[in-house]
Amino acid sequence: MSVLTLVAAVAENGVIGRGDDLPWHISSDLKRFRAITWGKPILMGRRTFESIGKPLPGRTSIVISRDAGFLPPAGVRVEGSLDAALEAGARVARELGVDEMAVIGGAQIYALAFPHARRLRLTQVHASPEGDVHFPRFDAGEWREASREGPFQGEKDEYPFSYVDYDRV
Repeated sequence: MSVLTLVAAVAENGVIGRGDDLPWHISSDLKRFRAITWGKPILMGRRTFESIGKPLPGRTSIVISRDAGFLPPAGVRVEGSLDAALEAGARVARELGVDEMAVIGGAQIYALAFPHARRLRLTQVHASPEGDVHFPRFDAGEWREASREGPFQGEKDEYPFSYVDYDRV
C-alpha cells in the first residue's frame, strides 16, 4: 500500500502561494522537493499544474480536475476526483515499485487529501509574506514530529527555512 505524503513549503502565517505563484524563491527547497518526489506519482490540482506549466521530469503527474476542457500534455493523467486520483496514484506507485505518492498542491487538494495523508514533508519558511493561498490548519496532536533540520538560508534563498517531517500518530 502506498503512503500518501503532503509536500509543501509553508510560511509562518500559513501562506503557500500568491496568485498562481510561490511568494518566495528558495532554491534549496526546490532541490529538496525534487529529491522527495523523484520517481513517484505526484498528485495536484489543475491550477497547480498550470502554474508549473509542464509535467515534471522523473515523476508521473496526476492532475485532479473536473474541467472537461482541460487537455494536458501527453503523459499527464487526469482524474475527476481525489478518490480516483488516489487510486491511480496507488496503481502507478505499484507499477514503479515505490511505496509513496505525493500531493503537491494546491490548497483545495491539500485540504481534501489531509484525512488520507500519513506523512507531511514541510519546509517551514521563517517569514510571513503576503499571499492568498494557505496550507490547511492541522491538529498537531494528530501528528508526531519525525525530523527537523535547520534553520538554513543558502545564497540563493530569499528567506531562512527549516525542513520538518511529521508522521500521523
